[in-house]
Amino acid sequence: MATNSKFTREQITTGNKAYSQSRTTIETAFYGNNVEKVTSLPEAYEMAKASAGTIALDLPVYEPEKIGLPKDAQILLFNDGETVGRFAGARIILGEPDIAEGEIAGLLREAVYNTRYKKMLHAEAYIGLDTDFMVKANLLVPETYENTLYNWLMNFQYKNEFYDAMYAKSKIVGDEPDIYVLSDPDWRDDRYPNGLAYFDPEHNCAALLGLRYFGEHKKGTLTLAWSIANRNGYASCHGGMKRIVRKDGKKHVLAVFGLSGSGKSTLTHAKHDGKYDVTVLHDDAYIISMENGSSVALEPSYFDKTQDYPLTSKDNKFLITMQNVGATVDAEGKLVPVTEDIRNGNGRAIKSKLWAANRVDKLEEPVDSIVWLMKDSTLPPVLKLNNPVLASVMGACLATKRTTAEKILKGVDRNALVFEPYANPFRTYALGQDYGKFKALFEERGVACYIINTGFFLDKKIPKETTIGIVESIVEDRAEFVPFGSFGGMEYMAVEGFEPPLADEAYQALLIRSVESRINYLESLREYKGGKDLLPDEAFDALKNLLK
Repeated sequence: MATNSKFTREQITTGNKAYSQSRTTIETAFYGNNVEKVTSLPEAYEMAKASAGTIALDLPVYEPEKIGLPKDAQILLFNDGETVGRFAGARIILGEPDIAEGEIAGLLREAVYNTRYKKMLHAEAYIGLDTDFMVKANLLVPETYENTLYNWLMNFQYKNEFYDAMYAKSKIVGDEPDIYVLSDPDWRDDRYPNGLAYFDPEHNCAALLGLRYFGEHKKGTLTLAWSIANRNGYASCHGGMKRIVRKDGKKHVLAVFGLSGSGKSTLTHAKHDGKYDVTVLHDDAYIISMENGSSVALEPSYFDKTQDYPLTSKDNKFLITMQNVGATVDAEGKLVPVTEDIRNGNGRAIKSKLWAANRVDKLEEPVDSIVWLMKDSTLPPVLKLNNPVLASVMGACLATKRTTAEKILKGVDRNALVFEPYANPFRTYALGQDYGKFKALFEERGVACYIINTGFFLDKKIPKETTIGIVESIVEDRAEFVPFGSFGGMEYMAVEGFEPPLADEAYQALLIRSVESRINYLESLREYKGGKDLLPDEAFDALKNLLK
């Protein structure tokens, strides 16, 4: 699938979704005589390296020529200021209640007008890495934000002969135009003191204003790509996927869904001590075809936390860029990073595609298991959900805690339990569309569903080694599940040291409150966004039946 890039003069009309008010305002900014087109990755690298404030570390990029960089490329570090995470409160989505395009349009025009006083940089990239799904995206940023542009090109697929040819072979589906993202991190407006991330998903455009953090640009672009995928027969996924081949040749495709810090990257990239042949699709962004069950990765590289990777970690060999990480000079006189979140929370790095030795961009085999990664202390390390409706609604009530990847305003408890449907806070369409698609995977394709708790069970932390062991028992078909008390449709696997005290009345009360909190969350959707995300009655019934 490819997007439409150019139109005939007869097609340039209000009847074409490429020419809405917001999109036309944003796209027009790309054609000013103050705009410079950055056409190659080496050019973007040199611009970022020379940009004020960039730190060129005394660490080489591993096999740079394989990823389109100069042979002497260094790992580049660039830091933001106070804000080092995404801010959900900045997101405004056209189409939601009380969002008037006419009011935003004037603000957009003013923002675009003020870019005339700056030199602007324009880059193009592909989102999606197979002829089944490739869309073209455009980014416009001011001069001095060369690192943002370089990171964006490295995170997505920069243009080259190979991918240009692949894109040319991709079929244009529907009337989807290219993605356009305008960014001005220096923008200020008293009405939006923490910045504005404005999305017009139906017309594939966005404006990121007053937002420096690179993650806003990554997830902002993915927001639009996921919307396109959703409209064209795919389930949009924020998680990891890999294919595991056992020694006896049996394959198992595993998909894990979770927010940053939930363990999705750890589980996706776990090597399992060489027990299996492991192939990684991606650890953050992919889509599943509802037609044939195949999956396509949307990005070539990995935007990963540096918190769990000390300087001596072998995984750091694959770093390309780093963000919001300290620096120092070591005993050898080399300029090196200070990782493990010493400078601030949510230190980040882009890792090369080469990090996963057996990496593919498409998995033809349908998914076998879907795992909702949660941090809910009432739940044992693993549950199996045997009812398709319950499996899908529990994904819609995915319970977790906020992480350092997000900017939290004062007065908000980062440790409070929150619900993030399907671990995707970047959805722009009605929640029921995801609900229906995941239900179909469970019901029509027979996909197994599990909840894995990667946080605490009661007051005891669940080690990542335990979690990896659980995954291996599932893959090896030796996981034994028994009924989870009176909760029909749920089973648990006994894990040493984490046996749920099902006969304990206090624990039963905790479980009941956990289910009731999910019902209350679904009830809250009746009023939220005008009821746009309200789920069908069967979803409520599946949860209420747990209490009978």
